[in-house]
Amino acid sequence: MKKNVGSIDKVVRVLIALVAAYFAYKGGFEPAWIAYVLWAVAGVMLFTTLMGSCLLYTAFGTSTCKVKE
Repeated sequence: MKKNVGSIDKVVRVLIALVAAYFAYKGGFEPAWIAYVLWAVAGVMLFTTLMGSCLLYTAFGTSTCKVKE
């Protein structure tokens, strides 16, 4: 897969993942599925950060990664 996630984008994704995981762990949501959605968001954000590639960016032809030409 082509890398399309830049360094600033990676930092933002890790922060979003940490916040989502914190709120999922903290709990207290009336419908329990909200916690599962937050865990899923955290997982997807961390996965795309580690892989360096985002499927939505690929679908829309976007990239935040600076590529040497």
